[in-house]
This record gives sequence, C-alpha cells and structure tokens, in this order.
Amino acid sequence: MPKSNISAVIFDCDGVLVDSEMLSAGVLKAMMAEHDMPLSVAMFRDLFLGRSFANGKARVKTVLNFDLPEDFENQYRERLFGELTQKLHAMPGIEDVLSSLKVPYCVATGSSPKRLALSLDVAGLSKYFNGNRYTSSEVAHGKPAPDLCYYAAEKMNVQNQNCLVIEDSEMGILAAKAAGMEVWHFAGGAHIRAGYHLPENLTVAKAFVDMPRLQTALADIGLCD
Repeated sequence: MPKSNISAVIFDCDGVLVDSEMLSAGVLKAMMAEHDMPLSVAMFRDLFLGRSFANGKARVKTVLNFDLPEDFENQYRERLFGELTQKLHAMPGIEDVLSSLKVPYCVATGSSPKRLALSLDVAGLSKYFNGNRYTSSEVAHGKPAPDLCYYAAEKMNVQNQNCLVIEDSEMGILAAKAAGMEVWHFAGGAHIRAGYHLPENLTVAKAFVDMPRLQTALADIGLCD
C-alpha cells in the first residue's frame, strides 16, 4: 500500500456529496428567462457553477452587464429549496465512502448554511457532518480563493499540505490548489454528463466518474476500508 501524507479529507457539497447542480441550473435558467436574459447551460457553468451566489451575481454584472434585481437571490433560494426538497438525492455510493473513512473529514462549500443544512438533511447525510461543515459565509472570500480550504484545515487541526480535497468544479479545484492541497476531481454528477468539463490547462492528481472508484483510490492509500 503506497504511503500517503494525507491525514484529512475535505469534500465539496454540490456536485460531490449531492447531485444538485442541474437543479440549480434549472431554477436559474427559468428565473433569468423571466427577466429576458436567456441562460444556457454553458453560461450557467461560466457564471455560477462552483461559486457563491454573490460571486455569481458579480459575474452576471461583468459578463452580461446586467444587475440582478434586489430580491432575485431570495426568490432563487425559495424556488431552489422547493426543488431540492422534492428532487435532491445523495450522490450514489457517497455513504459507503463516508462510513469507511479512517481519517477526519468535513464538507466545505460555497453554499449558504441554510442550503447546506437542507441539502444534507434531504439527502440523508446530516449524520456524517455534525460539527464538521463549513461554508463561505465564515470566511472573507469564497472559492476560487483558498480561504475556505484554509479554514476547514484549521478547524480539523490539520496542515494544509496534509489535506485532500474532493471537488467537481473549476472554482473548487482552483481554491484547493491555491491552498497547497492535493485535489481530486469527482466527475459523477449530472452536470458532468450534461457536458461540463474542466479547462484543459487545469490538471488534478486523479479523477473519478463514480464513488466506488473514489473509495477504491482512497483505500489504496490507506484512507478508508
């Protein structure tokens, strides 16, 4: 068994723990259309995927020269929470991974605390993340800045270089790299099947299309059974 210096694992939530990104895309596309601003799947990836809402809103202003209405975020969250409550599910196989891990782990996400709590509850994953869940609301800058990665490592009392991050998006991978952490790409979400790809110049140590393969790779370096 190869020796690993990894002593903690940091999971992103949306697109890794839960298969939520296409639900978000559907709500945002519908709402943008109501404001005569058609949003393609490609535009969703560029403007919102892996970002906090505040970051996405700023991107809309920069790229589309459009100011989202003041109440847009609240309406978006209300509609999205309805979709999540009815349709969200855990990523297949994630519970096997979490229950077999032999090192500390946490979730660190750009989602709001309320959305994270709802997602974990609906997906049946809350029991794995009691006291080990962190959001961008707790740091100065969200992904792709490394702040949230640093914060999660500090909370777990682990050195940055000893953390492994599991991410699905460009923004999350950039954050992990900026923090000096090893990062693996999870490519098993519906948004990946819908055509989302990482930029060609963005490399990761490993990539996986499903949780069983991720679990095998973790077991190969002694991090889980």
